[in-house]
Amino acid sequence: MPITAAASRLGTSAFSDAARVELRPNYTEADVEAVIRAVYRQLLGNDYLMASERLTNAESLLRNGKISVREFVRCVAKSELYKKKFLYNNFQTRVIELNHKHLLGRAPYDESEVIRHLDIYETQGFDADIDSYIDSQEYQSAFGENVVPYYRDFQYHTGARTIGFTNMFRLYRGYANSDRSQTEGNSSRLARNLAQNRSSSILSPSGSSGSWAHFSASNDVAPTKALGGSVAGESDRVYRIEVAGIKAAGYPNVRRSSVAYLVPYNQLSYKMQQIQRQGGRIVSVSPA
Repeated sequence: MPITAAASRLGTSAFSDAARVELRPNYTEADVEAVIRAVYRQLLGNDYLMASERLTNAESLLRNGKISVREFVRCVAKSELYKKKFLYNNFQTRVIELNHKHLLGRAPYDESEVIRHLDIYETQGFDADIDSYIDSQEYQSAFGENVVPYYRDFQYHTGARTIGFTNMFRLYRGYANSDRSQTEGNSSRLARNLAQNRSSSILSPSGSSGSWAHFSASNDVAPTKALGGSVAGESDRVYRIEVAGIKAAGYPNVRRSSVAYLVPYNQLSYKMQQIQRQGGRIVSVSPA
């Protein structure tokens, strides 16, 4: 049962009626191929996978019934492929967020979960931390041996918490989005809110309410800067552009965490091009 009737507006409608992907007895080649694709999509965060990157040995073991889906998930999560995509270039708190999303189908619920996995990683290593997810009672109860992990917090389930639904939207940015292509890069999405025991806000998907947005550029107050010139002309509409990572003028060459511009409609295209040339990333455009 969907957790909300607003699935189409929140970008989760693709999961509302989707059946669980499970490898059942007497499976066909098409069945096992569907499971392999689903595991790669889930664990690699919908990132592009080249044919040369596929884990052919693990796939063969699954096809021949030598390992279960759960063990195939373990092989992918411990692979060098997974580490290159999500471990080596990310802060450890971000890695833990992604491991929760990929392996348990949910976001961390509180800071104690992050601390626990940080401790396992520091004292026992990355592979042991992966085992702590896959060997957990939660994983076994939710997915068992032959169900591919999926985003559980988009539906009601045993042990679900409201904060899990809101936190999940800080990690999930749409069905076609990749975990490695999000504008916030390798920084943690939940560290501040988890430390303050606060829930995350849910941002509507792009195009709703006449606005477009990926996320708020910063939790700090973004400075505003009005573009000079008259607003009168072809249109009197004014838009607010919020930008992350733009270079400040002058020397030294420092990137600002966030900045906002108020731009007349007839100068909107020019201003967006200017921001792109300065290396900034536009994260929202909305009527002022």
